[in-house]
Amino acid sequence: MKQKIRFIINPKSGVGRKKMIPKLIEDNLDLSSFDYDICYTEYRLHGKEIAAQSIIDGFDIVCAVGGDGSVHEAGTALIGSKCKLAILPAGSGNGLARHLKIPMDISEAIRCINDNNAIKMDTVLVNDKSFLGVGGYGFDAVIAKKFETHTKRGLRGYIYLIAREFFKYNPINVSIDIDGKVKTLPVVLCTIANSSQFGNGFSISPNSDVTDGEIELCILKPFSIWSAPSIIWRYFRKSSDKSRFTEIMPFKKGKLHLSRNMAHYDGEPFEVKEELAISVVPESLNILIGK
Repeated sequence: MKQKIRFIINPKSGVGRKKMIPKLIEDNLDLSSFDYDICYTEYRLHGKEIAAQSIIDGFDIVCAVGGDGSVHEAGTALIGSKCKLAILPAGSGNGLARHLKIPMDISEAIRCINDNNAIKMDTVLVNDKSFLGVGGYGFDAVIAKKFETHTKRGLRGYIYLIAREFFKYNPINVSIDIDGKVKTLPVVLCTIANSSQFGNGFSISPNSDVTDGEIELCILKPFSIWSAPSIIWRYFRKSSDKSRFTEIMPFKKGKLHLSRNMAHYDGEPFEVKEELAISVVPESLNILIGK
C-alpha cells in the first residue's frame, strides 16, 4: 500500500527557485511507493495549519520545503502524532536538515525520502511554545528579527546583518536555574540547543543529539572585538565548547529569567515572557533523516 505524502512549499523562503521543485519531486520521488500532493503557504503560520490538517486527512508524511522557519511551522504541528516530518532544505540556513545529514541538493533530499529512514526525535517546550532544533534569547534573536524583513536572503544576508548589528548590541542579563543551582550573568548568546547548529555550518552546540533525552543551554559571555575572529572560527570548526567564553550545560528541565523579551525558535522571531520554563519532550516527533 502506498504512503501518502504532502509537500508544503514556502515560496518566499531561501534563495532557490521554488518553481523547479514540483518537477524535481515528480522526477525523483518513488511513485510506486508514494502518492503525493503539493500545498503552498500564503502567510505566516499557514504551514502549521496545513500540517495539522494533513494529520486529519490521513497523510503518513508531511514534507516542509523551505528553511528552518518552514520546518518549525510544519514540525511543531506534528509533535505527538504518528505523521512523519520530512525536510527539503530550501532555506537560508537549513540548520536542522544539516544536523540530520539531509542533503542540501533537493533531488538528493527527495531520494532520501524514498529510503523512509525515520527516527523519533526529542523536541523542546518553552512555556506554551515548542521548537525542534535551536532557540535563543540573545544576539541571535536580534538577527532573527532583523532577518525577517531583510531583503537579502541566504548566508550573505546573515553576514551583513551580523556585521551591522554587532557593534550596537548590548549583552542581556539572564538568571539561570538548572537543578536548583542559580546563576545570574550578562551574555551575548543564551541558546537552547536540541540540535547542533543555527545553519550554514555555524555550530552552537557541537555535541547536541536530538535523540538523547537532553537539551543544552549554551552561553556565550561578553568578549572583546579582538577575540571575535577566534570565536567565530571555533563555531564553524565545531569546537565552540573549547572557548573560554563559552559554557554549555546539559539539562532536562530548567528556568530562565530574561532582561529582554525577544526570542527566536528555529529562526522564527517571537516575543516571550521574562520567566521561561524549559523542558525536553523525549521522542515526540517522527522525522525522516539522511543516510
